[in-house]
Amino acid sequence: MEKPAIEGGSPVRDTKLFYGHQYIDEEDIAAVTAVLRSDFLTCGPEITKLEDRLCALTGAKHAVAVSNGTAALHIACQAAGIGEGDEVVTTPITFAASANCALYCGARPVFADIDPDTYNIDPAKVEEKITEATKAVVAVDYTGQAADLDPLLSLCRARGIVLIEDGAHSIGTRYKGRPVGSIADMTTFSFHPVKTVTGGEGGAVLTDDDELYERLSLLRAHGITRKESLLRHPSHGGWYYEQLALGMNYRMTDMQAALISSQLNKLERFCARRREIVERYNEAFGRLPQIRVQKEIAASDTARHLYLLRLVPERLRIGRKEFFDAMAAENICCNVHYIPVYYHPYYEELGYQRGICPIAEKLYEEIMSLPLYYGLSDKDVGDVICAVEKLCAYYGK
Repeated sequence: MEKPAIEGGSPVRDTKLFYGHQYIDEEDIAAVTAVLRSDFLTCGPEITKLEDRLCALTGAKHAVAVSNGTAALHIACQAAGIGEGDEVVTTPITFAASANCALYCGARPVFADIDPDTYNIDPAKVEEKITEATKAVVAVDYTGQAADLDPLLSLCRARGIVLIEDGAHSIGTRYKGRPVGSIADMTTFSFHPVKTVTGGEGGAVLTDDDELYERLSLLRAHGITRKESLLRHPSHGGWYYEQLALGMNYRMTDMQAALISSQLNKLERFCARRREIVERYNEAFGRLPQIRVQKEIAASDTARHLYLLRLVPERLRIGRKEFFDAMAAENICCNVHYIPVYYHPYYEELGYQRGICPIAEKLYEEIMSLPLYYGLSDKDVGDVICAVEKLCAYYGK
């Protein structure tokens, strides 16, 4: 066992508790097993079922299932016509894929700073970064809270810019009563195991735009189509297809689709439990002067993916790294979401420098992600709270 965080003390629990974990039940296993016994393992009926389900869930007109969330972002940028010389504005507090999707298309990511209270991209800062070269904004629903979509939409509409909502964290969230997925020009989802619902991997792009839908459908499957209405030449026969664009193989398997569909049966339950845990955390940590609780805009009814513990440095005798290590010694394994994208060496080599988003950079120095997932027991949640309270009491000032 690791050395306890406090000399002479013992950890709050005997087993490790990790920050995220999938929940798989017998219904999920049966759904995947049924596909394995069927005729189709990929490009089969489960894909269409999942896409229809996502449309029903979000109110979007179209859904295109893909292999992962990064693939969803990539084809969203391609469908938007983003290319060489274009700029895409996004947040630095995100996984690198939210910016990499611009680079994949030959465009330049431009980073706009965040709101100091919600930690989502600040629409006013986005406006400052827009130039004649701006082709799209990728707004991330950080931690599951919806970005402030109305001002972002107004900004984009006025300038002919495409709004792509990176909803990797926010399935189940509503913005002003509308489900995430039905608001932006395109919304992307991720179904990674630590997300609210999982397919092991998997992603999707949702849109109401018929033309975008046709492009997205092409781009996920090599740019190839068999649809007669899209063919450029007369068909040679029932086997005939044409490549119309340079797409990728971003297809989802039917096993993944069946698992995600089964998981969606539990979405309301998953979201409700996450909200319960967030409420307990907020109530406990809101009383601690060493902790700052993330705020939410009234417009977002949030199904939280991540719970951020934000330290108040002037109230502690140790730094974030020491607090992080002390939590691990209490058998509470945290994570940090995220390192600002332009801190990574690849971006440094592209010429990005620190200091361009000071609010985001300060946030990064003070945060860690606590355990938050459906399978946490009340005792697990209590152990997390106990560990934070214990360290704040011991190291606080």
